[in-house]
Amino acid sequence: AATSAVRPAVAARPIGEVSATEARARPTGVGELDRVLGGGIVPGAVVLLAGEPGVGKSTLLLDVAAKASAVARERGDGPVLYVTGEESASQVRLRAERIDALDPGLLLAAETELGALLGHVEAAGPSLLVVDSVQTIASAQVEGSAGGVTQVRAVAGALIAVAKERGIPVLLVGHVTKDGGIAGPRVLEHLVDVVTQFEGDRHARLRLLRAVKNRYGPTDEVGCFDLGERGIVGLADPSGLFLSAARSEVPGTCATVTLEGRRPMPVEIQALVASTNAGSPRRTTSGVDHSRTAMALAVLSARLRVDTSSADVYVSTVGGARAVEPATDLAVAISVVSAARNLPTP
Repeated sequence: AATSAVRPAVAARPIGEVSATEARARPTGVGELDRVLGGGIVPGAVVLLAGEPGVGKSTLLLDVAAKASAVARERGDGPVLYVTGEESASQVRLRAERIDALDPGLLLAAETELGALLGHVEAAGPSLLVVDSVQTIASAQVEGSAGGVTQVRAVAGALIAVAKERGIPVLLVGHVTKDGGIAGPRVLEHLVDVVTQFEGDRHARLRLLRAVKNRYGPTDEVGCFDLGERGIVGLADPSGLFLSAARSEVPGTCATVTLEGRRPMPVEIQALVASTNAGSPRRTTSGVDHSRTAMALAVLSARLRVDTSSADVYVSTVGGARAVEPATDLAVAISVVSAARNLPTP
């Protein structure tokens, strides 16, 4: 049947008469997150934070929840509600204790059923809702197990509806598949307002937060965090993690600057050239592009007579940084020449 017209609840108005105050971003208390989001989180916005298991998503959002709770109390807003489906409430409490996130305005609930989660929202009237994670929540009204395509779509749809109706910003944790994509239906990324990627080497302290999609701000900003035993700390100047402490007289090192979005980031390239009798010398890279490194070695051999055909070459970045910008190829070449000739760079 055809859809018939109904009287709208609010009449259309000239755009100049519409108030934009309610849609302005509000700081969360975490500067690096606010940088990526474009100044803060917009009321009613739904933000998806995706990342590999163990990268620190839950730790980051627990810290964000505690700091946002403190900011909300200063403004006279409602509490922050943190709903976990990944762990028990006791486990989250222990982590909060470790990272000093025991704010009195932070409410915690362990739920995996959508109806119960919405009941908590109804009772608490939060100024911010954090759900960890969207793949662990299921609706009793929808067939399938938690994390399935239909369940993720239903859960995300319900949370988005609550966010828009009540003006509550929502932070959702999402998992990443083996190929680096966000787990769940592709429509999830289209439904939410902001999609961010939290990434970093598990064996390094550095973590980077990038906006892949942002309806309210830029997508070329990067947030830097230091993940340690006492929690996660935003880094306004991350050079201490990217540059080694002693570089002066060590051959094979070269410092450069690369752009991560609009943010200049210092990167140190380290190279090692070791003679070998093997028929096929090794070319091992970490943090730099393997094919462009091979091209740089070919150029050095053909143009500067720096022959590495009978040597293993290892090239890496310090601190787990990724030097993907083509401009860093010069630093790679300089570090290789420095290592091959055993001469420190100036």
